This record gives sequence, structure tokens and C-alpha cells, in this order.
Amino acid sequence: MSELTCRKALPRQKAYKLSDSGGLHLLVQPNGSRLWRLAYRFGGKQKTLAFGKYPAVSLTEARVRREKAKEQLAGGRDPALSDSEAALVAGSTFKQVAEQWKQTWQGNKTQRHVDRVWGRLLNDVFPSLGERGVGTITPPEVLAVVRMVEQRGALDVARRIRQCCNQIFRFAIASGLIRMNPAADIGGAMQQRRNVRHMARLPLSELPALVRNIAAYDGDPVTAAALGFTLLTWVRTNETRFAIWGEFGDLDAAEPLWIIPAARMKMEREHLVPLAPQAVAVLKQLRGERLPALGDLVFTGVQQRAMSENTMLFALYRMGYHSRATVHGFRGMASTAANEHGWNRDWIERQLAHVEGNEVRGAYNAAEWIPGRRQMLEWWADEVTKAEAKELAVVDEFEALLL
Repeated sequence: MSELTCRKALPRQKAYKLSDSGGLHLLVQPNGSRLWRLAYRFGGKQKTLAFGKYPAVSLTEARVRREKAKEQLAGGRDPALSDSEAALVAGSTFKQVAEQWKQTWQGNKTQRHVDRVWGRLLNDVFPSLGERGVGTITPPEVLAVVRMVEQRGALDVARRIRQCCNQIFRFAIASGLIRMNPAADIGGAMQQRRNVRHMARLPLSELPALVRNIAAYDGDPVTAAALGFTLLTWVRTNETRFAIWGEFGDLDAAEPLWIIPAARMKMEREHLVPLAPQAVAVLKQLRGERLPALGDLVFTGVQQRAMSENTMLFALYRMGYHSRATVHGFRGMASTAANEHGWNRDWIERQLAHVEGNEVRGAYNAAEWIPGRRQMLEWWADEVTKAEAKELAVVDEFEALLL
């Protein structure tokens, strides 16, 4: 391109470009305006920088500005930033911005959750990106950090790290530190999680036999009680294993309630479990066998310690349910029965301590729908009781035929 070419550039019906080199071009508008533009890539994205109008900015001056922009790009700086903006970005490392983000983000989180998220950043992100200027980090560099986590098989952790980095960069954008989020568009390049293999669960038709087998279990009676209690309350294995007497309050109250603290819940939110009479009976039987303190475990294993994580599962195996059922599968069996019976879906999901993905529906209230959930759990406990009675009747009838 030459000055003569620039001077003689006439408008057309549509805008067009006259290219120089290195991404520099003159954009000729239909109204006759001739504008200098530089096309470049930064942070994995195509961008355009304006240098002013021709002839106020000559071809020579435009080339000088192009070279300056190229030098800034080589130094890891977006040439679109002003000197003051660049200075601000250069003075803010990713770790410093993350610390500022943490102060705002942690307000409504439990300390355990905060420590876990911050630990991921300390272990997997800060070693590579912590001391880098927040505005100099590119999408391939964020992806490289995620890739290292994926390589050790921790795909869920990798996904959470990417989400966390995304939040920190969004915070930096809102704070005026950067204009582009390098974590926003790397999701498609990440390894996809494998399909979830749901815990094995029995069909509802086998509920009577399951209840009878639990009642007839010839191992530790506390294990059988834990299995029955878990079946009645829809809770997870660990929530039963680590239950303490102080969580139950007055078992003789008109509406007894189990209050599981947030620290013991998978989603780290307090969970309330209305107790049906059958569940209360299990607790009273255990309490009657000894004089427990409020801080004592309800379902103890050997030496009065918490039973191991596989105790209930192995008991199911002894009953003949290997590869056919798990303790976690009790929840699926109960929710299937409740859905088929027509109970309110929100009651079912809240009783399972599931959290909605939608932020509005996910506003969590542990005490929500307690009356309805109590009716539902009492119905389920009656179903379990009827299943046991039905199975015992079938067994009695079969034994009578043998006499």
C-alpha cells in the first residue's frame, strides 16, 4: 500500500478494506470515511484496534502505531488497553485477584467448603498462574492447568477448577482489570465426564423380600437396625453411620424430627428428616439397650465406634444382594414408589436432600414442606410395614404346605 493508494481510495456501495501488512488495513466506508484498523489476536480471540482516520493519521504514522501494538502483544499486553489500564492489570496477579474474589464469594459458604475450593486453587492453579498478571493469561494456559488435573483422572475436580477460574476472571472483568475471560470458552476442549453409573437398586416388587431379609439378618443387630432405619428415612449411608443422639431431640414428641447439621451433609446444608413411628421405634429400641449420651453415635460398630462404610453393604451381600442392590439404592426405590404413588415431586426431591440447579428454585429452606414430607414418609413406612407383613404371610403359607 502507498500514500497514493490511500488518497485515491473512493467509497463504494459497501465498506471495503485496503490491506497493508501485519494486520493493518484501511477501512473505506460508503460515506467516504477512511479508517485505520489493526486486526490481531489476543487471548485466543480475534480483535480489532482503531488508529484513527486518514489523512489525519498518515500511512507512516499508522505503521508506527502497528509496530508499537506488535511490541505490546509480544510482551503479553493487549494493545487495546490504555497505559493506565495496562498498569492496573500488570500490578494485579491472578492470586491477588483470587484473594479479592474470595472475600466476596465466601460470605454465605461453610468454612469447610471455602477451604476445599481454596485448596484446589493452592494445589492446582496458583503454582502455574498465581504470579501471572491477571490480564496476561490466555485460554490455552487455563486449559493447560485443567489438563494436568484431568491427567490424574480427576475429571470432576477439573470441571470445578475451570468453574472457579471462570468466576475469578468474571470478578476481574467487573473490577475493570481485564476485558476478556480466558476461562469462558475452554469447556468444549475439556474431557467429558463418563456416564454416571447409578447405584444398583431393587425393583419395588422385591421390597417385601428385602424387608424380611433385613428383619431376619443373623449378623450384628445394630447393622440390621441401621439398614431398616436408612430404608425408612431415605438418607445416605454416611448420614446414618455418623448420626448422634443429640440430633434427634424428643422422640416422644408429637412430630419427632431428625436435624442433620450442614457439616454432615453432602451438599453442606442442614437437612430435616421427619420421623415416622416405625423409625422412632428403631431408635427407641437401640436407646433402650443402653444409656447413650447426646454426643454418642446411634449406630455403633465394634468397640463403640462408627460402623465402617461397607458394613451395611456387606450385610446386603450376605443376604444375597451382591451386584443387585446397594444401600444407596434404597433412596431410588423409595423415590420411585413415591413418584408412582403421585406424591409431590418437590417433597420427594427435598426429602432426598437434592438441590435444584436453577438458582431460583435452588433457594434452599431445610424446613420447607415438612408437613407434606412427614405424611409422605409415614406413608412409606406403612408401605414397608405392609411389605414385611405380606412377605411373612407368604412364608407362613409356604411352610404350612410343607407340614
